[in-house]
Amino acid sequence: MKLRAYVDQDAAATMSVFERAIRITASRDYTTEQINAWVSTGLDSLDALTWAAARAAAVTIVAVEDEQVVGFSDLVDGSLLDMLFVDPDVSRRGIGAALVGRIVCLARKGGACTLETYASLTSRPLFERFGFVIVDRCTPVVRGVAMTNFKMRLAL
Repeated sequence: MKLRAYVDQDAAATMSVFERAIRITASRDYTTEQINAWVSTGLDSLDALTWAAARAAAVTIVAVEDEQVVGFSDLVDGSLLDMLFVDPDVSRRGIGAALVGRIVCLARKGGACTLETYASLTSRPLFERFGFVIVDRCTPVVRGVAMTNFKMRLAL
């Protein structure tokens, strides 16, 4: 597995990872209604060009294995880790940790004092292993459906 910068040709692959990670991996922590609402925020209203523009507006890192995109994460505004998703076919193999590690390094190099994220129930343990602490338990409403996530912060 290697990490590299996102390129526009990664749009379809990262969209697929996003959907599969939510539908399969997060399904152990969220209801079907919550999963459908969550997926729709990223896919129903976006085409590949809009998705690519969002990734290009952030610093997006992709994980690639055998020439296939298997995960990705965004660093937004130098201090927000956003969009950490790993394909369920390669979960529990250190890809999420590698992505978080790279984003932490990029934030430090950029001069950030802290790094924040909004962690799902599914990803919270990974962030805790990196030393992120819960700042707030949040209940955003997504497409009319209440979700649970955690605002977390890491001192750099």
